[in-house]
Amino acid sequence: MAERFAALLEGGWQLLAALTASPVAALALYLSAQLLALALVVDAIDKARTTQGAIAWAVALVAMPLLAAPLYLSVGQRRFYGYVAARRRGDLQIQATAAKVIDRLSRDHRLDGSAPAGHWPTLEKLARLPATSGNRVVLLENGSATFDAIMAAIASAERYLLVQFYIIRNDRTGRRLQSALIAAANRGVAVYLLYDGIGSWGLSRRYLAKLRGAGVRAEPFATTRFNWRGRFQVNFRNHRKIVLIDGHTALVGGLNIGDEYAGQHPRLTPWRDTHTQLTGPAVMGVQLSFAEDWYWVTEQLLPLHWQPPPVGDATAASGEALAIPTGPADELESCQLMFLHVISRAQTSLIIATPYFVPDEPVIKALRLAALRGVAVHIITPKMTDSRWVQLSSMAHMEECALAGITFYRYRKGFMHQKVLLADNAEVLIGTANLDNRSFRLNFELTIAIRSASSAAQVAAMLQRDMADSERFDPLSYARSHRYQRALGRLSRLLAPLQ
Repeated sequence: MAERFAALLEGGWQLLAALTASPVAALALYLSAQLLALALVVDAIDKARTTQGAIAWAVALVAMPLLAAPLYLSVGQRRFYGYVAARRRGDLQIQATAAKVIDRLSRDHRLDGSAPAGHWPTLEKLARLPATSGNRVVLLENGSATFDAIMAAIASAERYLLVQFYIIRNDRTGRRLQSALIAAANRGVAVYLLYDGIGSWGLSRRYLAKLRGAGVRAEPFATTRFNWRGRFQVNFRNHRKIVLIDGHTALVGGLNIGDEYAGQHPRLTPWRDTHTQLTGPAVMGVQLSFAEDWYWVTEQLLPLHWQPPPVGDATAASGEALAIPTGPADELESCQLMFLHVISRAQTSLIIATPYFVPDEPVIKALRLAALRGVAVHIITPKMTDSRWVQLSSMAHMEECALAGITFYRYRKGFMHQKVLLADNAEVLIGTANLDNRSFRLNFELTIAIRSASSAAQVAAMLQRDMADSERFDPLSYARSHRYQRALGRLSRLLAPLQ
């Protein structure tokens, strides 16, 4: 892929040089770019999901058409139009399956009414699925526990495996997954693997050929299909991480497949992350998410099992849970609304762990209001970073939010990559979504919402340990001693609507 991109870039530069060799050609090129930019300004105003984004793109397109026009076509879209079209084409089939699943979950696994009024209905509308009781949730901290659980789950599969990751690397951890999937396929299990075509851009053909040679259906999730507009939509990513076994167990969370996630990165080790293993009827929501993504890639509906089996231990299977898939093909900004709903409902305490704290204005205001109405708001971010530019923007947001009484912690023991929220020591979100513009509007994400006393207690204890391993952020000290970084941070924050 890198070679093809380099060749395409070289060809583009040669074409540009040829066009600009003549003054007449250069003028024609500029006028064409200006006309295209004006058309895109109309498109940006019509389709941008935020006023700030529309204004930023309009100014950039008018002022710098040659640069901004191709940039807008590649990263400026806010709706994944090809996916929407595919969803509509498969509507009769996929929605018929979804309707049966919803009816079955509502009939056989309805909640017992113990949840506070107003907690689940909003999330159910965002997920387009009912929340269910009778789920068991196992918390998995860091790479060792998560990868051991993933491999054990794959080894237990009897009928089919659904596997989806944003990043898969051809390293020791990636080859461990490869071997496990091949072993499953060799014993007759149907194995379906989705990986993001850009997130896993370095995955070798040899790695994939070995999987496919063993009978594994391995497909890249790409954004360049079906219509001309999709050819440019390289900014959308499928950020979901799923391992699902026979329709009864799903593993979802923050870890991708690579040695860094297993704590073997030369700089970011130890890698702090959180995954969850879900058993029970809520697994059907995870399976529907994968089935829809698979349909986008292949235009095929998978022959899956849609009857959730009962969880063996009735005492452990008491948790209420809901799988919430979100993404740029949704009619509403479902990921952002999910966070806004949970933040606005918090009454006493709110703890959020996120590797990238670059929220938009509505979420910032919701967090400030929570702090102002007396909620103890604690946000954990990493001190060590894998993106210096994003960290500078995060620090600018942290400095601003700290003035409203929000307490920030910077995790010191390696790189923290988990995406966890705990509200009022009762309601939990664990999944793939970061607190940033990309997760809110550009990425396909998956979050597990949980209401369970035992799960909330485990998450609370985990986050308390993380805060103990962190240093508190002092906005006044930061303002005094990091003037250059503050300036860069405020600049990077201005570019957030363009991301």
